Amino acid sequence: MKDTTSNPQDFYITQGQISDPAGFAPELDPLPNDLPSLVRSIQGLMLHLHWASRYGIKLNRIREEEANLRTTHARLAKILELTAEPLSNPRVLSKKTVGTCRDFALTLTSILRHRGIPARARAGFGTYFLAGSFEDHWVCEYWLAKENRWVIVDPQLDDLQIEALKIEFDPLDIPGTKFVTGPQAWLKCRARTVDPQRFGIFKMRGLDFVKGNLIRDFLALNKIEILPWDNFMLINTPFRRMKAEEKSLMNRLAKITTGADRDFVLLRAAFATNQDALLPDYFR
Repeated sequence: MKDTTSNPQDFYITQGQISDPAGFAPELDPLPNDLPSLVRSIQGLMLHLHWASRYGIKLNRIREEEANLRTTHARLAKILELTAEPLSNPRVLSKKTVGTCRDFALTLTSILRHRGIPARARAGFGTYFLAGSFEDHWVCEYWLAKENRWVIVDPQLDDLQIEALKIEFDPLDIPGTKFVTGPQAWLKCRARTVDPQRFGIFKMRGLDFVKGNLIRDFLALNKIEILPWDNFMLINTPFRRMKAEEKSLMNRLAKITTGADRDFVLLRAAFATNQDALLPDYFR
């Protein structure tokens, strides 16, 4: 572990290998300082892969491939390749980079860290996309020091989506009941309080999908924000074929991957012990 601090705010104030804008860091400086304007600026640069048609945009395969951009550095490079203007200038729809909810969350996380604000991406499920369903989703959390709490932000929700989804809460301060993290979902399903088939996206649903977001959230809290479709050992093993020790590991990780400051040291220790089993080959 390169980050040895036991203070979560100190840990999340610095970039990880994926969120690091590297040489593009100066390009972030002209962006607005206040959160509402900053989120609007991100929305002015990025188009969601699965919402494109709602904006009247038809994507070809080359543009769809932009959703595979793994790092903030690569994402910023693409944005500036499409239009070499300051990031504070909103792009026309055809010149926005294409990504997913993970990319909106990661971009905001990176910018906040760049500005010295503790932030992290979270993987889980939104309750506000489809009635009665927990839909696969990523959000950003940042530390609001004056209130001594982590605040959930959904930087994907622009005016069109807010109206289409009939959102009645503040996307810049989402109530905890509206977003269920992967670990929370796992514990709910294992306790049989919620049907696992209610969790997922499209036709991909069930406990195996929940397990994937449990691991993704665990890694994100360790500043490794993998792609939603990255494969690795335990995700590829169906629950019915998992060994008892693997199920026990998932249960233990779910209990400590809370994001609460009190569990931070346990989270980092678990990462040090289990990273070989959980990390995709790309990160080894």
